[in-house]
Amino acid sequence: MTIVQALLAFGVAAALLTITPGLDTALVLRTAAVEGARRAALAAVGIVSGCLAWGAAVALGLGALLDASTLAFNLLKWAGAAYLVWLGIGLILKPRERFDLSAPAVTHAGTDSAWMRRGFLTNLLNPKVGVFYVSFLPQFLPQGAPAGPFIFLLAALHGVMGLVWFAALIAATRPLAGVLQRAPVVRWLDRLTGGVFLAFGLKLALERR
Repeated sequence: MTIVQALLAFGVAAALLTITPGLDTALVLRTAAVEGARRAALAAVGIVSGCLAWGAAVALGLGALLDASTLAFNLLKWAGAAYLVWLGIGLILKPRERFDLSAPAVTHAGTDSAWMRRGFLTNLLNPKVGVFYVSFLPQFLPQGAPAGPFIFLLAALHGVMGLVWFAALIAATRPLAGVLQRAPVVRWLDRLTGGVFLAFGLKLALERR
């Protein structure tokens, strides 16, 4: 896999991951609806900062190991590919029927900075984000690229996609919130994302370094 191929493949997978409704999407939508666009934007910045913190941790912790050990690279590749296949099959066979917009607790109290902190902690304290990044980001490491910097670059690209998506959500809170709660839309997004994850998992399991 070349650098261009890796970036294109990651872009497709990360874009689908970004627009698939989850806890982060619910937090931004509810904050925009209840507290306004400014605080929703601060929450979005906090969420992306949490992603970057996880990306930096993965890059620093795994970068040196992957650069030094072919065995470690192969073990992580197989483990990550298996995880992507498992996620993909689960999304295809059991897509959600609805997107629960009431999941995050939102109150009217707190300063503007509290909303950025809320978004940051939403991601930083979610171990699923860390597990996903550990499994997901190294799968797109091309041959010859330094592991640490390239993994962090992927995390940064995912963060930029997140900011663009959150900006769209904030700008169109009501219509997008309504669309994202329609059962056919939620099922379609889950199954599409599951199919992409399954395909990438199978492809990357056979990819040579």
